[in-house]
Amino acid sequence: MELLGSTLAAPYAHPRPTPANFLPAISAMASSYRNCFPHCNLTHSLSLPWRPSTYYKAASNSPALDPCCTRSQRVSESTTLPCVSNRTTLFTRYTPDDWYRSNLANFQESNTSRHNSERLRVDTSRLIQDKYQQTRKTQADSTHNLGERVNDIGFWKSEIIHELDAMIGETNELTDVKKKLERALMETEAPLQVARECLFHREKRMGIDLVHDEVEKELLTEVDIILCCQERMKLHLDKAIAQLAANRASQHELEKDLSDKQAACRIDDKCHHLRNTSDGVSYFCGVERMNAMVSVPESWAKFTHDNILRSQSERAASAKLRDDIQNLLVVTANEMWNQFNKVNLAFTSRIAETADAKNKIQIHLAKTLQEIFQTEMTIESIKKAIEDKCAFLKVAQTRLDERTRRPNIELCRDTAQLRLVNEVYEVDDTIQTLQQRLRDAQDTLQSLVHTKATLEHDLAVKANSLYIDQEKCMSMRRSFPSTRRLVGFC
Repeated sequence: MELLGSTLAAPYAHPRPTPANFLPAISAMASSYRNCFPHCNLTHSLSLPWRPSTYYKAASNSPALDPCCTRSQRVSESTTLPCVSNRTTLFTRYTPDDWYRSNLANFQESNTSRHNSERLRVDTSRLIQDKYQQTRKTQADSTHNLGERVNDIGFWKSEIIHELDAMIGETNELTDVKKKLERALMETEAPLQVARECLFHREKRMGIDLVHDEVEKELLTEVDIILCCQERMKLHLDKAIAQLAANRASQHELEKDLSDKQAACRIDDKCHHLRNTSDGVSYFCGVERMNAMVSVPESWAKFTHDNILRSQSERAASAKLRDDIQNLLVVTANEMWNQFNKVNLAFTSRIAETADAKNKIQIHLAKTLQEIFQTEMTIESIKKAIEDKCAFLKVAQTRLDERTRRPNIELCRDTAQLRLVNEVYEVDDTIQTLQQRLRDAQDTLQSLVHTKATLEHDLAVKANSLYIDQEKCMSMRRSFPSTRRLVGFC
C-alpha cells in the first residue's frame, strides 16, 4: 500500500473493473479508513457496497488528475471537492481479505440455501402426499356420510308416503260424508220453507180467523224440530269442515315435508355421486362460513315423526266423526217425518171447519152493495142541485159587483140593492144546507163502504184461509223429501 502523498503507481492509473458477484457492504470498515485518511469523507463515499459514489461524482467533475499535484494542493482541493484524486479512490476499494471473506460468505450462503431448498422440497413432497391422503380420506368420509344421509331421507320418505296415502283416503271418505250431510241439510230447507210459508200465509188471516189452532201448533213444532235438526247438522258440518281443514293441514305438512325431503334427497344424491372430475364443480368462496342450518339430526327426525303422529291422530278423529254423522242423519230423518204426518192431519180437520162460513158472508155482502148503489144515486142528485144554485149565486154577486161602480151619489142603498143582498144570503144558505146533506150522504156511503169492505175482507179472509190451507199449504206439503233424501242420498 502506498504512503499518503506519494505518486500513483502505473497499475493503479486506471480503476480495475468491479467483480460481478455481490460483495458485502464496506460500511463496517469505514472506521479504519477514517483513521488513516481523515481528509476523505468515507462515510458518504462508501454508501454503495462495491463502488463509492464519491469517486464517480469527482471523476465526472475532474476526469484528468495531475500526478504531480502536491499534498497541500490535494488537501486544498479536497475542501471543495471530496476525494477527487485517483489515489484517494484507491483507498476506498475493498481489501483482498474482504474479497476472500465475501467469497466464503457467498459459498456458505449458497450451501445453506441449497440445503434449505432440498429440505423444503423433501418436506413439501411429504406434505403433499400426507395432505392428499388426508383430503381423499376426508372426501371419502363425506361421501359415506352423504350416502347414509340419503338412506335416512329415503326411510322417512317411505314413512311419509305411507301415512300420506292413508290420510288422503280418510280425507276423501270424510269429504263424501260431508257432502251427504250438506245434501241432507239442503233437503231440510224445503220442508222448513214450506212450514214457514204455511205459518206466514196463515198470518195473513184477519179477525177471528187469526186463531191459534191445532194446525199452527203443529206447524210451529215442525219448524222447531227442523231447526233443531239443522242445528245439529250444522254443528257436525262445522266439525267436519274443521276436521277436513285439520286433515288437509296435516296432509299439507306431510306433502311439504315429502317435497322437502325429495328435494334434499336429489341434492344429497347429486352430492353423493359428485366427483372431482364431475361437471359443474367450481369455487364458491365463503360458502363454508355460511351457517344457514335450522335443525340438527335429532330435531330433523323429530319433526317428521311429529308430523306423522299428528296425521295419525287426525285420522282417528276423522273416522269417529264420520260415524257420528251417519247416525245423526238417520235420527233426524225419522224425527222430521213423524212431525210431517201430524201437521197433515191437523190441516185436514181445519179445512173442513173453514169452508162452512164463506157462504153466509156473501149474502150480507150482496145486500150492502145494493144499499151503496142507492146512496150513490142520492149523492149525485144533491151535487146537481148544488150546481144549479151556484148559477143563481153567481148572477146575484155579479149584479152587486157591477152596482159598486155607480158614480158618486148614485151609490144608493135602494130596494134593489137590499134585495140583491138578501138573494145572495138566501142562495148561499140553500147551498150550505145542500152541502151538509151531501156530507151526510157521503158519510152514510162511507159507512156502507166500510161495511162492504169489512164483509169483503171477511169473505177474502175465509177464502184466503181455505186457499192457504187447502190449495197452497197442502199442495206444497206434497213435496216433502223422502227418507232416502233426508239421509243425504241423491
